[in-house]
Amino acid sequence: MHRSREPHLNTAEQRPLATRRQQPDRGEAVYVDDIPSPKDCVYGAFIYSTKPLARIKKVDFKASLASEKILTFISAKDIPENGENIGSATPVGTEALFPDPVANCAGQAIGVVIAETQRYANMAAKQALVEYSTEGLGKPILTVEDAVENNSYFEIPSEYTPTPVGDFSKGMEEADIKISSAEVKLGSQYYFYMETQVALAIPDEDNCITVYSSSQSPEFTQSVIARCLGIPFHNVRVITRRVGGGFGGKGFRSIPLATACALAAYKLHRPVRMYMDRNTDMVTIGGRHPLKVKYDVGFKSDGRITALNLYVLINAGITRDYSPYFPRKFIASIKKYNWSNLSFDVRLCKTNLTSKSSMRAPGHVQGSFVADAIIENVASVLSLETNHVRRTNLHSFDSLMLFYEGVNEEANNYTLPSIFDKLAVSPDYQSRAEAVRNFNYANKWKKRGISSVPIVYMVYCNPIPGRVSVFNDASIVVEVGGVELGQGLWTKVKQMTAFCLGQLWEDGSEKLLERVRIIQADTLSMVQGWITAGSTTSESSCAAVQLACNVLVERLKPLKDRLLEEKGVVSWDLLISQSVKEYVNLSASSLHVPSQNSAKYLIYGAGTSEVEVDILTGATTILRSDISYDCGQSLNPAVDLGQAEGCFVQGIGFFLYEECLTNSDGLLITNNTWNYKIPTIDVIPKEFNVEIINSGHHKYRVLSSKASGEPPLLLAASVHGAVREAIRAARLDYFSTSGGSQGSALTFDMDPPTTMETVKELCGLDIVEKYLVGLIK
Repeated sequence: MHRSREPHLNTAEQRPLATRRQQPDRGEAVYVDDIPSPKDCVYGAFIYSTKPLARIKKVDFKASLASEKILTFISAKDIPENGENIGSATPVGTEALFPDPVANCAGQAIGVVIAETQRYANMAAKQALVEYSTEGLGKPILTVEDAVENNSYFEIPSEYTPTPVGDFSKGMEEADIKISSAEVKLGSQYYFYMETQVALAIPDEDNCITVYSSSQSPEFTQSVIARCLGIPFHNVRVITRRVGGGFGGKGFRSIPLATACALAAYKLHRPVRMYMDRNTDMVTIGGRHPLKVKYDVGFKSDGRITALNLYVLINAGITRDYSPYFPRKFIASIKKYNWSNLSFDVRLCKTNLTSKSSMRAPGHVQGSFVADAIIENVASVLSLETNHVRRTNLHSFDSLMLFYEGVNEEANNYTLPSIFDKLAVSPDYQSRAEAVRNFNYANKWKKRGISSVPIVYMVYCNPIPGRVSVFNDASIVVEVGGVELGQGLWTKVKQMTAFCLGQLWEDGSEKLLERVRIIQADTLSMVQGWITAGSTTSESSCAAVQLACNVLVERLKPLKDRLLEEKGVVSWDLLISQSVKEYVNLSASSLHVPSQNSAKYLIYGAGTSEVEVDILTGATTILRSDISYDCGQSLNPAVDLGQAEGCFVQGIGFFLYEECLTNSDGLLITNNTWNYKIPTIDVIPKEFNVEIINSGHHKYRVLSSKASGEPPLLLAASVHGAVREAIRAARLDYFSTSGGSQGSALTFDMDPPTTMETVKELCGLDIVEKYLVGLIK
């Protein structure tokens, strides 16, 4: 794997010093399930409904060893009298912890079985006998088509409603050619974090409780637990040291398990631990939003698009969760091309399926893919090279500002055209495309394809608190509202601390770096922590630390100047020692609140992928992928490169491999690694080039940096596009032999995930057989 980036200065004077990702001294990271179980700890496991809309009449257990180890069963009846049946809360709604008494979807938690060990709890949960009744409840709504028929929708708040551009009708009048009622469908995707949902709840004195939760949103978790138990927020302490992968699934979907765990501990007056097995996690947690899009598009004969209208049906599942935010982000990514005139009708469908939630690049990845699918369709109809149509419809800076109204952007920072040209219309690309054509001409049973996609990703920043404290021995401890998910947040925060305080010491950041410790998120220590999401928490946490450090520098600078006059040289230790003697406050807190100018901004990038498809098996090999990504001025290029690489591979999973299938009741049946395929090491492109472009000064960004956690996932659509090109080459071979029309070969539906079976269907065994028959004739 080759990693490349532009030359980048990373000195103490210019940037925070780069460090390795922070690990404990022994090289081991401690997660929630690694915490030793306290004395008298018991274990819980969810029992979930297998019916989509059913009354829970009774829960019993098969006679077995596991049933003998059951201590109790916790359900809605065990919620304290002054508490609420609440299992999760977002800024736009809440959801129940347990059915009371109607389960609204298959996969909804009915209750928690408590046993002496986690193994017995899991076994007992799987052996539960649940008696259902559907009398008088009507028919469940399981598809977006059912939702439309039953007028079952969630309202989209006005503040999250996207804005159309121009006049669609007028734009269609200008078009030379029109495509009507074309359709694109996208499936769901499971988070597949390495650490499943887990929590440990420990009762404490004075009606208090401490909960260790693997969560991206400790503060939301705290509030839901307190409301469920009917106690003040300050009686609930939620601690999150680190999370073993989140991707959005540990945002709001982690709260029900933590709340159920706390409820059991509160009732039993004993510590309770819950760790979901993979099967239960997959069935109950939900995932990425599936959706169906119909569109009408008008365009000129040269490929310039004059109008686009979208009719979007989003499957939100049974509760609001994150879904009201989805349309704004979906349309924001649709807007990456200049459609001239854009209109849409976006509907959030309420269905009897598990709630869909935020998943890495939520809305953005679907919107960006749909935009490219439309471009590819237009190119097919016109028999033009797809990249030509893409380039024709890239924004000018003026049209960019028209489509992304309210974003503070400078013309010299709009780097997308140059990034795309470098990857997609350069002489190097043209020679590679010619090599692909030559390969396809010479090979009958294997075909290659190459494709490029651009991205425009709108990022939204959240407020984040921070605190920096210096101890008497001159060591430094830092707290931030952000949670370490493996995204390098602690590394960047540690760098920022040393960078900002380094101005007080001649040896600068390098010597201070080893004195800084970042500590876990704790809701009683750091309030207003919000949620770690949206890719911006690292930079916002750094901004909060920068504010706190500036306060300390302001306090300590006069003392340093005085000591310099007296002693000539002032070490960090001497400065802190004297500050302690003179009672200087060595702790500073801050709350970084993004200004109107910095609350949202745009990120640009492009990706090119080349694949080889085996027509006989449908297997796809990714030969090469190139990513060029504008990261502003990267706070840590090593971290950002790693984020881009991992993000891209997760995107490959969504576009090619990860297929979520349900039974007739909406219960997930692809619920383990035997039938749900995630990317493995052989999926990684054989040649993988990732370039971080350190573009110019961005005055509203934290040290001119930009986010890296989610946007590169969208670039994996280049792999899907390359597979489509390979399939087209195979179909052209067949149609040229059989006498079919070229248009039929070029135009076909190929919705993600494009699994081996899909590839075989489009260009594989059936076409091979027809081709052979044609040769015989």
